[in-house]
Amino acid sequence: MSMSEMMTQMADKGGFIAALDQSGGSTPGALKLYGIPESAYSNEEEMFALMHEMRARIITAPCFSGDKVIGAILFERTMDGEIQGVPTPRYLWRERGVVPFVKIDKGLEAENDGVRLMKPMPGLDDLLARAAGLGVFGTKERSVIRLPSETGIAAIVRQQFEVGEQVRKHGLVPILEPEVLIDSPDKKKAEQMLHDAIAAEIEKLPSDARIMLKLTIPEVAGLYDNLARDERIVRVVALSGGYPLDDACERLSHNRLMIASFSRALIGDLRHEMDEKQFDDTLAIAVNKIYKASVDKV
Repeated sequence: MSMSEMMTQMADKGGFIAALDQSGGSTPGALKLYGIPESAYSNEEEMFALMHEMRARIITAPCFSGDKVIGAILFERTMDGEIQGVPTPRYLWRERGVVPFVKIDKGLEAENDGVRLMKPMPGLDDLLARAAGLGVFGTKERSVIRLPSETGIAAIVRQQFEVGEQVRKHGLVPILEPEVLIDSPDKKKAEQMLHDAIAAEIEKLPSDARIMLKLTIPEVAGLYDNLARDERIVRVVALSGGYPLDDACERLSHNRLMIASFSRALIGDLRHEMDEKQFDDTLAIAVNKIYKASVDKV
């Protein structure tokens, strides 16, 4: 798979990134929303098999193609799995024209100083080497900010860029995701602090570095536009953060240099019991709304 072709798509093509990376902790909730109760599986293997079936159903849907969905973030088990007998990353790029990413974080530490850092990632180099071998383009790693704490946010950003450097050494493009919670008591202030801390770290990067940012849709529209213009930033993408689909799309449409990377807002109306036409039509409505908010700006 051509990294240069995928880079061109990620940097220049209109569209959005689908976040299909629910991990072990969030999978039961995602399956329940989809219409599969916990009583439907008896162990983790059965749970992840059902989740893989859901993701494969989404990826093979007619509307899920590089025309509008330019990238997809996968859970590690999804990356290691297959769709129609083809490794998932290869299927995404060759059959759907969608650039594959993989989630690499192992969850969050307990809150300290208003933030939640990422847990240690033992075996990360092995995972990154495996991802590169499967033709994955990049990674995603998430941490969380609740309060506008300068020291806490500095720690979050420092950790994100350190992990990003490890990712880049494997020839992959990291998506750094320091999420500001939408129910933060001072979201606007936290976002400004985050902006300033990220800008300072970007200035330390070599000119040939290429990274991406995944950020909460800001209270001040266009807050991150100057970061998006930096040659070292491939793209700035937005997480839905719990906003309903229409609300998330409305907010995103006011941020000219952000595209979507939605999860719940993308798949929240899909149900296991839908027939194929209902499923495809429902997914297409979400895809079209998110695509429009990503390319047609107010």
